[in-house]
Parts: sequence; C-alpha cells; structure tokens
Amino acid sequence: MITYPALLETFKTLLKENSLKFTRQRELVFKTLYENEGHFTPEDLSGLIKQQHPGLKISIPTIYRTLALLEESGIVNSLSFGAKGKKYEFGLKEHHDHLICIECGKLIEFHDDMIEKRQEEIAKKFNFKMTDHTMNITGICEACQKKQKE
Repeated sequence: MITYPALLETFKTLLKENSLKFTRQRELVFKTLYENEGHFTPEDLSGLIKQQHPGLKISIPTIYRTLALLEESGIVNSLSFGAKGKKYEFGLKEHHDHLICIECGKLIEFHDDMIEKRQEEIAKKFNFKMTDHTMNITGICEACQKKQKE
C-alpha cells in the first residue's frame, strides 16, 4: 500500500486542483479513513474525529464535501444504502467484495478467486475490457436471521 505521507501529498494536490484549502479538518477526515478499517457514514467519521480530537470543530458539510472529493478521485469508495445514505471506506486497499445485511446494515468483506476468475471469463466472452468491478451481495446476516426466528 502507498505510504501515508505520499497519499497526503496526493490529497493536498487534489485539494489545490479543486481550489480548496488544506485544513486540519479535511486532513483528519482523510487520516481517519486511512487509519481505521471498516465502513463509515459521515456521522460515524464525525464522531470518531471528535472523540480523538475533542477540542476540534468539524462540520458535517465539510466531511461530506471531503468524502465526495476523495470518492471522485478514487481514494475512497462508497456503498449506497438508498435512503439510509452511504458508507465510505478507504479505497486503495486490496480488492474485495461485500455481503450487506438489509436488516442491520452489517458489512462483511470477502475475496473469492473463483468469482474473480469467472468475471474475467465473462468479460472475455463478450470481448469486454474490464477495468474495474464492484460486487455487493445483499441479504440477511446470520444474527438477523436468528432474530427473525425468535
């Protein structure tokens, strides 16, 4: 994976190209995603940042704008939950797919070589040059299935 200082320089360049200032708040959105595994709503990120930096003021609009810019540049990926909004994750890690519980929102990351190979075969069959893909399988997680049976 690319080092944090190198990624930070990329982020600073991105901000400059979009006529935005490099601020401590924007850096903390970026750094928090980089340092924490998982998928976060903007509100989750706000809570994490405020927990780690109690005196810092950071607005939700700043978090949303920063995430949009990072997503547009491919540094961050998002998963849409329709009316429930999006969850974001750092995008420059090893490729993986997701199982998403429609009841509780739990996300399970997985990688399956057979699925990856099959996707390449399908693209080849249709003479399609695949540049990227995302696979999200929605359903009901084990814990929610147990709750339904109670």
